[in-house]
Amino acid sequence: MEHRILQLYNYHVWANNRFFETLKELPQTVYTQEIQSVFPSIAETLVHVYTTDTIYLGVMREKSMNEIQASIIQAQENTKGKGPGEMEALYAELTKQYKAFFNSQEDMDKAMAVVHPTFGQLETHLSELVQHVVNHGTYHRGNLTAMIRQQGYTSVPNDYIVYLYDRQWEN
Repeated sequence: MEHRILQLYNYHVWANNRFFETLKELPQTVYTQEIQSVFPSIAETLVHVYTTDTIYLGVMREKSMNEIQASIIQAQENTKGKGPGEMEALYAELTKQYKAFFNSQEDMDKAMAVVHPTFGQLETHLSELVQHVVNHGTYHRGNLTAMIRQQGYTSVPNDYIVYLYDRQWEN
């Protein structure tokens, strides 16, 4: 039986994909238009979520802080100047890496000790780290929705309940 946290991660992927589909329908200028928000543009918001997802995959894999910092630099290089289609491909590749990692885990609730350079050590569980990735993405998808609407366009419904209905309709 699939662990519940994996369903939440699948929601995260589904919601991100809905945004990429929406961006394909909007003028290219919407993606890079600077606006007053949490981040200056949709492009920069997507880069932030991608970079954070990259960081937390390293944390879940129990990589060293040096390896994680190197992955941040690599993510920033990989995303520099990328359009929505290229970002979608980067997200898809990162999703494959997450799913391969999840498939290699025997216990999605395993205890983990995470050391953050500012906050110190945290005793937590793998599933809680996945929850953080999902919550972080949800927060910034809310920013993306607002940013799209600020530019005069309709955004896409991406609430968890919409995902559940969407999955139900697929079956």
